[in-house]
Amino acid sequence: MEQYSNLSSSNEETETPDQPEIGQRPALPAMEALQQLGQTSMPGGESNIFCMTIIGQIEGHLILPPQNKTTKYEHIIPQLVAAEQNPRIEGLMILLNTVGGDVEAGLAIAEMIASMSKPTVTIVIGGGHSIGVPIAVSSTYSYIAESATMTIHPIRMSGLVIGVPQTFEYMEKMQERVVRFVVSHSRITEEQFKELMFKTGELNRDIGTAVGGADAVKYGLMDAVGGIGEALKQLNTIIETRRQQNGNAGIQQQAPYAPFIPSATGTPTETLSGEHSGELSQ
Repeated sequence: MEQYSNLSSSNEETETPDQPEIGQRPALPAMEALQQLGQTSMPGGESNIFCMTIIGQIEGHLILPPQNKTTKYEHIIPQLVAAEQNPRIEGLMILLNTVGGDVEAGLAIAEMIASMSKPTVTIVIGGGHSIGVPIAVSSTYSYIAESATMTIHPIRMSGLVIGVPQTFEYMEKMQERVVRFVVSHSRITEEQFKELMFKTGELNRDIGTAVGGADAVKYGLMDAVGGIGEALKQLNTIIETRRQQNGNAGIQQQAPYAPFIPSATGTPTETLSGEHSGELSQ
């Protein structure tokens, strides 16, 4: 009896309860991703849909003060490239709650989303203001929450200006880039968008328009009013449609290379591509 008791005590001493169980992932990488990027996962094989968040102020070439909630474009662009290259990722969902920010950084993110070969769906929750508007309309399909708003206003700048005419011309060209992008990726007309952009009397100490969820759909900026459930359903529908299209394209591509099979009676025989093979020699 004493031998058995000693064996059991020695086994208890050698146990290591701090080690994770088999199949259990360590929490450190997830916590690091949450602290650095505000996300719980990176593009991987866990799901065929990658969710990306764009929140706060979009940070450009200059670092913003530490008390600002920011989205750094040098974090977003590599993630988009990784999701595009990952064959297991079939679609992207982008959630926006942003006040805007750097114009060139926002346009870079919008162009990246628009140029992706995989389906993308954007959702504006809370707000998609200023340069967040081009990002919101850059996807395959766009949603906006009923209580969300989108502020449309001209490009603004602060600080020392050297050469007023040249600076004004540069800002005007930059503004035309934003207008062209929004018009080409949504159903709103250029006249309607500029009318909202230069409207006076609605915003305090500024010109522009604050557009609500239903009005954004009415103007043609966004495709529909909805939330996370509708966005996921729409994204899965687009993914399934593309699967079927790719499958049908593969079948049609293989059809012309079907082998010729002669008939036993010597009559003309059709291949799988639908072309007659001609009569067989007797």
